[in-house]
Amino acid sequence: MQPENIHATAILIGERGVLVSGASGSGKTTLALALIDHCHPRGLFSRLVGDDQLFVMAHAERLVCRAPAAIEGLVEVPGLGPRSVPFEAGAVIDLHVRLLPAGEVARFQEDADDTIAGCLVPRIDVAERNIAAALPAVMAHLSIAPFL
Repeated sequence: MQPENIHATAILIGERGVLVSGASGSGKTTLALALIDHCHPRGLFSRLVGDDQLFVMAHAERLVCRAPAAIEGLVEVPGLGPRSVPFEAGAVIDLHVRLLPAGEVARFQEDADDTIAGCLVPRIDVAERNIAAALPAVMAHLSIAPFL
């Protein structure tokens, strides 16, 4: 089975994989880096898996992702281009964070899932380019401090 190439960013927080998707310029990289920065001072392992493009595939009914070899360990910094960061080779995805225009995000969301590469993945929607709103939503969903 060949992996599917998708436009998204992924990180690991502890043993939990987080997939961030959205339109170009919606803040995928910025949110991923903010989540990593939020976790480190709290003693939580957190690392980039891949930025902007990912290979995804089903394995034992779980979604697994990795970065294409050409961009492993790189994040795109606006105005500067690719920069190296510590990374993990792959992750099992536990949460899909979908970045949408603010007007398309419901204030209170019902439980939602997406099917990606044949795997059901829990999803939350957050406003694009709004780290102040997205960070606590992701932390609350993952039950990470201060949401225990």
